Formats: sequence, structure tokens, C-alpha cells
Amino acid sequence: MKYYSTNKQAPMATLHEAVVKGLAGDRGLYMPESIERLPQSFYDNIDKMSFQEIAYTVAQAFFGEDVNADDLRNIVYDTLSFDCPVAKVTDNIYSLELFHGPTLAFKDVGARFMARLLQYFIRQEGNEEVNVLVATSGDTGSAVANGFLGVEGIKVYVLYPKGKVSKIQECQFTTLGQNITAVEVDGVFDDCQALVKNAFMDAELNSHMKLTSANSINVARFLPQAFYYFNAYARMKALGKADELVVCVPSGNFGNITAALFGHRMGLPIKRFIAANNANDIFYNYLQTGKYEPKASRQTIANAMDVGDPSNFARIYDLYQGDHAAVTSLISGATYSDDMIREAMKQCHEANGYVLDPHGACGYRALTEQLVKGETGVFCETAHPAKFKDTVEAIIGAEVAIPERLAAFMKGQKQSVEMSKEFKDFKEYLISR
Repeated sequence: MKYYSTNKQAPMATLHEAVVKGLAGDRGLYMPESIERLPQSFYDNIDKMSFQEIAYTVAQAFFGEDVNADDLRNIVYDTLSFDCPVAKVTDNIYSLELFHGPTLAFKDVGARFMARLLQYFIRQEGNEEVNVLVATSGDTGSAVANGFLGVEGIKVYVLYPKGKVSKIQECQFTTLGQNITAVEVDGVFDDCQALVKNAFMDAELNSHMKLTSANSINVARFLPQAFYYFNAYARMKALGKADELVVCVPSGNFGNITAALFGHRMGLPIKRFIAANNANDIFYNYLQTGKYEPKASRQTIANAMDVGDPSNFARIYDLYQGDHAAVTSLISGATYSDDMIREAMKQCHEANGYVLDPHGACGYRALTEQLVKGETGVFCETAHPAKFKDTVEAIIGAEVAIPERLAAFMKGQKQSVEMSKEFKDFKEYLISR
């Protein structure tokens, strides 16, 4: 399959080129030339299939023309060495638990898949080294770093805003060493993302080293996130609750909900979607006004969603050909202050005994407010609440146990490179490597 740029100026690319380049030459995001609608027989029998079987079927539609079938199966099955189950919270609200992977965050799926697919292409090319740049506002860095840890032929640079990720999140990518370098930027997430994008556009830097991105701008990162929406539908169908299904996605850079929308275009029978924002309400305002107006990000307790110019808006806009009415007919929005997020976490724990992280709390609250009679809602619980232990415990007044694999990260020694938000400094650093 060929991939085109959302800016429509760059030449078409193969999957191999799109994955290795990350960003198109015209600064656009790659989109598949077509999105295959899966047969009705797949949906008729989906509740009888395993997560891995479902994901392999979806992966074939995305990548089957470009990756050998046996290799693709191995990549999918190795990626999904953990489950993404649904858990009942109320009679009509379920949590899609995306925190059962190695770093306890939803991004483990996309990061692990991309690492394996990129290694597959590198082996085809020979021994050329690839440098992965990734900006993180929280969980992306840990998922990417751990997904690529020890992968031969790949170096990873994780850029994160100094003092603006939780200590536990920071431990997950600053203590690894090997082929992982943490770059601590004196700025906000948008500054980190700008450094990454500028690096891709710099001819001198790209002639010096091969660069790619592991943010959700990369098709190999965001497309596999569709896997767990199909799995959620399958599990809800098995419960007899899939007929009027509403999916709510806590949204920051919008790669996660974009993957869900691709699933919908493939025939996934979701009635509608809700994009739940924290105080960074850029997409919410677009839904209300039809105007997309990026602005500086605001720091919140749901820090992984602190994005003021979500990259994947370009994909949503392209998917619906800029038709605001088409977008709003399928997607509604919500935006919540920190106090409203705290209220949702406290209420959910007291009423249901379910512990939310601050991001999942946005999704849960939106469903409590927007579901109508007869609908069942599924929200993404995108990270384990223990990753925000101090915040969560202060809100719910109860202890949150730290899973063993998370505790192991916290025993490591921090290693990071301090960096200004000026591109010239970052460029100079990379060229010196």
C-alpha cells in the first residue's frame, strides 16, 4: 500500500519509507491510500476470536501487502504478549484497561509493534543505524524506550519537558541506559515536539544520520492502536452489550482516537465517539466552532494530555475531508478542569470501588454525562493509577499498590541530558553523537 501526506505536497511513500521517515517531506503526516473495510463475517465471529487473532486480521488489512504473512503474525503476536481487557465499572460503563503491558500504559501496543516492524525493515536494508526521536508528555517515552530497549541497529532519544512528567513516568525512561538516551528539555511538551519536527526537516542533520519518529505521527505507532478497539467490541459483544456502543477516548495528541476512527472506517460497529480533553480544549473548541486554533499547552494533573497543538488533528481533518459536520456527527467532545477530574476520580472510587488514573477519569466522566438511554459506554483507562500514585492517593484517600514491574523501574539511577528548547542546541548535540 502507498501512503500520502496530509499536506498533499510530498511524493507517495511505501510503508517502509513512511515508517523510516516518520514525517513526510512537506511536514505532513502519512495516511494510507485506502482503508480496507473488513468483511461482515469477521464481525459476526469476532467475539469467538482471541485478541491476537483479531489484531492479526486488522494488521493484515493495514500491512499485509508490505510484510510477509508469517513475519507479520510474529510481530503481532510478540507485540501482544499481554491482554487489554474490559472491566465493568457501572451497569452501562466499562473500562478498556490498556495498562497491562510492560510500562503499564496504552502506548505499549503501538510502541512494541513499531519497534518490531522497524527492526524488520532495518534487517532488509542491511546494517544502517536508525535514530528514533520521540517527544513525550508522560507515557509515550516509557513505552517507546522499553519497546525499543536493546533492539539492534536502533538508538532512541526521548525528549521530555523538565519537571512536567511524574517521577514514576520519568524513572521508566531515564534509568534504562543501553540504546536509550533521555533528553530533559527546559520547556513544555510542545517545545519537545517542535524539536523533533524541526530535526526531521533539517537537511544537514538528515544527511548526517537517519532519523525517524516514534510519536503517534508515525503510522507504525498509531495504526496498531486500532487493535484494542476491535478487541473491546469483541468482548462487549460476548457480554451482549455491543449494539449501542459508545467509545470515549481521553485525548492529547489524538493518535489514540484517530486509530479508533480508522477502525470505524473499517466497519467496526461503534455508534459514536467522545474525545475527552483536560483543560487543553483545542479540539473541543473546534467541535463547537469549526475553527482549529492551537495555543500553548496548560499543565494539568492529566499530564499526558497536555498538548496545545495535537499533531493528529491533521489526520482527522483529512479522514473527513475537512467536513466539520461529518466530524461532529460522529464525535462529541468534553473538557475538564483539574477539580472536575478529581471529582470524577473520587466519585468513581466511592460509588464503584474502581480506581481511575487522571486520564481515564476524563473518559469516565464524559460517559456519565453524555450516555443516553440504551447506550453502553467504554472508556480507555490509558495508564495504571500507580503511575500517578501521589496524586491518586491524595484524591481518593486510599493507598494505590505499585505493581512489581513498576517498582523495578524506580530502583534505577536517573541518566539524562539537559537541553534548552532551542533547536540549534539540539541539532549540535545530535551531530556530536
